[in-house]
Amino acid sequence: MPRIAVGSVLTECNQLGGAPIEMDWFERYDLHWGEALLETDDGVVGGALSTLRSKAAQIIPLLSASTCPGGYITQSCYDQLRDGLLQRLSVALPVDGVLLLLHGAAAAENVDDVEGDLIGAVRALVGSTVPIIVTLDLHAHVTQAMVDGADGLLAWETYPHRDSYSTGERGARLLLDTVAGRCQPEMAMVKVPVLTSGVLGGTQGDGAFAQLMRFAKSHEGHNGIISTSVLLVHPYLDQQGMGSGGLVIADGDQDAALALAHEIASRYWDCRRELESEVVTPATAIACGLQLESGPVLLVETADCCGGGASGDSVATLKALLELGNEAPRSLAPVVDPAAAAACHIAGEGATVTVTLGHQLDPKFGEPLRVTGVVLRLADGRFRYSGGIWSGVEGEMGPSAVLEVGSVQILITTHATYDWADEQFRALGLDPAAAKFIVVKNPMNYHISYDEIASAVYILDTPGPTPPTLRHHPFKYMERPYFPADEELELTDPVVLLGR
Repeated sequence: MPRIAVGSVLTECNQLGGAPIEMDWFERYDLHWGEALLETDDGVVGGALSTLRSKAAQIIPLLSASTCPGGYITQSCYDQLRDGLLQRLSVALPVDGVLLLLHGAAAAENVDDVEGDLIGAVRALVGSTVPIIVTLDLHAHVTQAMVDGADGLLAWETYPHRDSYSTGERGARLLLDTVAGRCQPEMAMVKVPVLTSGVLGGTQGDGAFAQLMRFAKSHEGHNGIISTSVLLVHPYLDQQGMGSGGLVIADGDQDAALALAHEIASRYWDCRRELESEVVTPATAIACGLQLESGPVLLVETADCCGGGASGDSVATLKALLELGNEAPRSLAPVVDPAAAAACHIAGEGATVTVTLGHQLDPKFGEPLRVTGVVLRLADGRFRYSGGIWSGVEGEMGPSAVLEVGSVQILITTHATYDWADEQFRALGLDPAAAKFIVVKNPMNYHISYDEIASAVYILDTPGPTPPTLRHHPFKYMERPYFPADEELELTDPVVLLGR
């Protein structure tokens, strides 16, 4: 009965903007210390536990913590999570293996590479011979520290993310096979300097990224290839060495892993232009949408994506809708603004209120709006996710309100929440199918709710920390050249990261 330690710290961070992540963020989503982790039955942790139990492993639970993306994790929050995980592991030693269920794009106030730091600290505790397997989001920024500390890294396979549970299963199987000596993981990653948003990074259909994922996965189980991962790096970090490409694990054959990783990265480079989306201004998108007889028309304000670490407080697209005045058709728009939500709750349903709305949490990306409207509905902001990485988990928008300004219904929330489908709108009694325009702020997950009803989709060019293109974004630490900032860049030597 192998003794397997299991720990998870899972969030995505934004170093271009967004609100700092405090411990109460994790408390609102998913925070389980020690034995409480064993109660998890979904997500990547649930999948891992299911497999470990089915193989009669003795599970040593450390910590499970996940939350909506944001800016950096504060130092005090990261210290609590890190110390809590390591203290429990230290007490439990010796163990036969460690399974870490991470993200790959987390950054703390005092540590840029959270995953590399955690993996390295665990390695220092367990020694050089105990296997460590790590699961990652496919938007991970894989670093040398991560590759040095782990025996295997494997990433989620779908976007929108539907495979967190099965990824936990895959990670557990690989660890158990390694502990039992049934395989010897040899790992290699090859990265090319491509930084693109997730707008065209879906794994369904015939898009470039979907085809690349299918190519990589077609090699698993053949010629000693254990696992393949295609990484579309989270481009809203600002760190050296960022890039996208392929990570391969082969059984006892690093040369085979490296050769296939090179092939995946080369194909990634060849299709880079197909991953850049066309963008328009909100005014242009609205004008085009008004020419259509039907709706809904989706206004995708990806630059304010809470799922990418933005604060969700942009009103750039809302302003363009309100400028239509009495000509505005029925529209829905979300904004995170604790003060405005509180003002609506004080006023009560049916009251007319004037609030200053937007750009209060991350003010560098725009100016607030002064709006007057009727408080249509109030709620505590609780809802339940209907799928994805938090399927079944209760989300907390905090005190929330629907403020109606003419024909525009504004969902005002206290906390930023990850968008999966349309749960947030539904929780406040709003029907997206009845709207002409819907402002959505996730670059990919809108497909889940709206593909079958949308008459048009426009990707918007607005200010924010999660822009749809990195063509013009000024990084401080990420070095040039990279695509798309350097359109005519010729690839010479890709970055190679080799496993232990």
